Amino acid sequence: MWLEKLHLTYFKSYEEKAFTFGQHVNCIVGENGSGKTNLLDAIYFLTLTKSAFHNQDALGIRHINDFFLLDGVFNEQGKHIQITCSLQRGQRKVFMADKKHYERLSDHIGLFPVVLIAPDDTDLIREGSEERRRFFDGVLGQAVPGYLNDFLQYNKILTQRNGLLKLFAERNYLDEDLLETYNEPLIVLSQRIHRHRVTFTEKFVPLFYKFYEFLSSGHEKVDVIYESEVSSPDFPAEFRRNRSRDLHAQRTGKGVHKDEYVFEIDGVTLKKFGSQGQQKSFLIALKLAQFELLKEEKGKTPILLLDDIFDKLDDRRIHKLIELIDTGFLAQVFITDARPERSQRILEHVKADVRFFEIEKVLKAEG
Repeated sequence: MWLEKLHLTYFKSYEEKAFTFGQHVNCIVGENGSGKTNLLDAIYFLTLTKSAFHNQDALGIRHINDFFLLDGVFNEQGKHIQITCSLQRGQRKVFMADKKHYERLSDHIGLFPVVLIAPDDTDLIREGSEERRRFFDGVLGQAVPGYLNDFLQYNKILTQRNGLLKLFAERNYLDEDLLETYNEPLIVLSQRIHRHRVTFTEKFVPLFYKFYEFLSSGHEKVDVIYESEVSSPDFPAEFRRNRSRDLHAQRTGKGVHKDEYVFEIDGVTLKKFGSQGQQKSFLIALKLAQFELLKEEKGKTPILLLDDIFDKLDDRRIHKLIELIDTGFLAQVFITDARPERSQRILEHVKADVRFFEIEKVLKAEG
C-alpha cells in the first residue's frame, strides 16, 4: 500500500499543488518555512482524518480562504483507491473513499496505516501521562478494530458525567440514580479498553525491546510499563466508592483516563536519568515498534513520515534507519530536509528508488 498521487487545495501554506510520488523514498527539500512539514501533515490528515500537529481542523485552511481540499490516490496491490477530504470553514469535515461518504470517520482510520517521526516526539518523555496515552491510543486506534469507537464513547460519557458532577456541585444536590446511568457504562468501557491495552502492551513491548537494541550501542535495560487501577478485580466497587471525592473535585477520578505508561531505563525514569542519545533511541524504537505492530495487525506496510529527522539524529542512528530501507522492512518513506545536499549524500547509496521534490517558499498572501 502506498500513496501514488496527492493534490492539495488551500491547505495550510499551499494554494494549489499536485504531486506524483514514488513507491519507495520521497525526499521533500526546501527552505525552512516553505511547507515541507505541511505536506507531511496533509498525508497524515488524509490517512488519519486529523492533523498531526494541532487539534483544530480549521487551522488546516489557508488563512485567506474558506475551505481546503485534499485528494489522494492510494495504490493497494495495483488497485487505485481515491480518498478525498474537504473542510468548509464553520462546517464539519467530509471524507470520501472513491467518492462515497463514510458513515463514520472512525471507519477510515486503520485502512491506510501511517507512522510519523517528528521533532516534537520528545513530548512523550518530557510531558505528562496524557501525552503517552495519546500516543498509545493512536496506535491502538489504527491497529485494533473497535478500539477507537470504544475510546470515543468512553470520552463522551466521561465528559457527560463530569458535567453532571459540576451541576450537582453548583445546585448542591445529588441524584444517585441519575449518576448511576453514567457509572455503569464507564465501568464497562474502562474494563474493555483496559483489556485491549493489556493485550496490546504484551505485543508491543517485545518489538520495542528489539528496536532499541538495534538502534543503541549500549547494554542498558529499557522498559515500557503499563499501569492501571482498572486492573484491580475490585475496580467497579472502587469506582463507586470514589463518589464523594468525585463530587468534591467535580470530575471523575478513576477510570482508564488515569492510566499511565512508564518509560524506564535501567530501572529508573527515562526522563530524569536517560541521556539525550538514549532518549532518541527510545523514541525511535517506540515508533518502529508501532510500525511493525501495525504491519502485523493490518497485513500491509505503513507509510513512514520522517520530519526533519536528519537534523535531530547522529549519523549512526540515521544509518540504522537507512538500513531498514535497504532491507525492505520499510516501504514508502517521506523525508523532509532543509539541506538538499545532505539528503543527497545520505541517500545516494540507498538501493531503493529515491525521488526528490523541491518545495519553493512563497510569500504569505495578505488577506
